[in-house]
Amino acid sequence: MAHTPEQVIEIEHAASGLHAFLVLDDTTLGPAAGGIRTRAYPSPAEAQADAARLARAMTIKCALAGLSAGGGKCVVLDHPRLDRAAAFAALGDRIEALAGRFRTAGDFGTTEDDLRVLAAHTRYVHPDAGSLAAAVARGLRRCVEAAAAHTGWSGVTGRTAVVQGSGAIGAAAVRELIAAGMRVGVSDLDAGRAAAVAAATGAATIPAFDALEADVDLLAPCAIGGVITDQVAKHLRARMLVGAANNLLASPLAAHVLLARGITHVPDVIASAGAVIDGIGRTVMGLADRVPLIDALGDTAREVLAEAARSGRAPESVAMDIACARIAAARALR
Repeated sequence: MAHTPEQVIEIEHAASGLHAFLVLDDTTLGPAAGGIRTRAYPSPAEAQADAARLARAMTIKCALAGLSAGGGKCVVLDHPRLDRAAAFAALGDRIEALAGRFRTAGDFGTTEDDLRVLAAHTRYVHPDAGSLAAAVARGLRRCVEAAAAHTGWSGVTGRTAVVQGSGAIGAAAVRELIAAGMRVGVSDLDAGRAAAVAAATGAATIPAFDALEADVDLLAPCAIGGVITDQVAKHLRARMLVGAANNLLASPLAAHVLLARGITHVPDVIASAGAVIDGIGRTVMGLADRVPLIDALGDTAREVLAEAARSGRAPESVAMDIACARIAAARALR
């Protein structure tokens, strides 16, 4: 059955060139949480569809993480005439008018300058990309450790990994995996950015077009989603796939290819949840220490992988069922 979001808000501001879609997917568990993505889209319809997919993933992510929040997402259509400062000021005003129903932060294509402008116009944004990236990386590490245990390894020390993407989250993931004792390579379409991360961390650099087929223990995509198509899944040589990119798999078929090939895969709705735990845990749940909830992502990954192995189902399907059961239980109490 197709899912329909609670609310889709189209935002236009002619003076700045702003055209955005803000999707509130499900607020059964609490306010909608999700970042702001800025990128060029072939059409407004495709931008809206992307926002809806990402918002739904955030609903599932929040439910699996045990948060008092639902899912949301905002996408801003990037184009040459966009006056970013004026656009994000207008967007901040619109988010503020929602009075906390949408809690946001940065995402792919949205800069620190964009977030600073946004923060001047709304209370409901987390502008510190660095702290959120560190939270994502910690959760990713716990999920990698869970995947390694599920695979039958005694640990991850000495194991090899490629992190695809060297933005804030990718760079934090590189540092965290190196701290865990892994031998890490980093890849990015911007070779200079990858080289800078490598120089700062001691990681190796991997050519961008070699990353997805690298012969390593772990592939960790941490940039744009949809990179694991069914064809890519057929040619992966990594033994584990654990990434922080949202909507990592391009289609349900890719999940079944990974399952058939015996590749241990932790769904990104678990592996990438550190940021929303840190943000919602602090601003909505009032938790002074969010680390226990972030570390618990490893337990969730173990539960999902164990049930997937027992039932012969893809981990995505198992994770979805767990999340939907929590949402249904909360809805029944209303």
